[in-house]
This record gives sequence, C-alpha cells and structure tokens, in this order.
Amino acid sequence: MDAPHAVGGPAPAEPGRAALEVNPLPGRSGIRARGEISALTRPSWEQALSELAQRHAGVSYVELSDVAFVDVAGVTALAVTAMNLPDGRVVVENPPPQLPRVLEMFWPGLDRIEVAL
Repeated sequence: MDAPHAVGGPAPAEPGRAALEVNPLPGRSGIRARGEISALTRPSWEQALSELAQRHAGVSYVELSDVAFVDVAGVTALAVTAMNLPDGRVVVENPPPQLPRVLEMFWPGLDRIEVAL
C-alpha cells in the first residue's frame, strides 16, 4: 500500500492563492483531493490523475468532499483520464456541485465516470 503523499503539496498560505492537496485513499484504489482545482492548481491535479490512471485496476475512486471548486478544465482532465482507461470506471465521491453539471453538459453519455453524491 502506498504511503500518503501530497502531489505537488499545498500551495503556500497566501491571500488569494489557491491550494490543492491530493493523497492516496487509505484502503482502496484512488485519491482524495482537498482545496480547489483551477488554473493555479491544474498541474498538480493532472499529475494526480496521471498517477491514478497508472495504478488503475477496474475501479478507481476520486474523493472530493474537501474540494470547494473545480473549473471546467479540471473536469475535462478527469473526463479525459476516465476515457483513456483501458477498462473499468472512476467513481467520483462527493464532488462540488459544478462537477456533475459540467459532466452532464459536455459528456452526457460518459459511462466511465460514476458520480456518487
């Protein structure tokens, strides 16, 4: 089992600066994100998704209950990652409200992502 680590780590606590921390989920295949997914944090988000795809084995979980915001490009990175998996699916748990809306708007038939509210 992988030891918890931050992909990119949180950004310095500066007023107006976005931060994103991503760690492996304990006990199951997946990641937990905390913070926000935007232009400032996208490199860390995309790196975390790349690592998730490399370890994917059937079902991968993405826990987002501590994510306050995800922009359209962040949802796009998630959708592209899911579409490029050889098999299985990604279960997105407790996402911010805009994520399911963006998925439905741009990828209405994408069965590789399951959203669990």
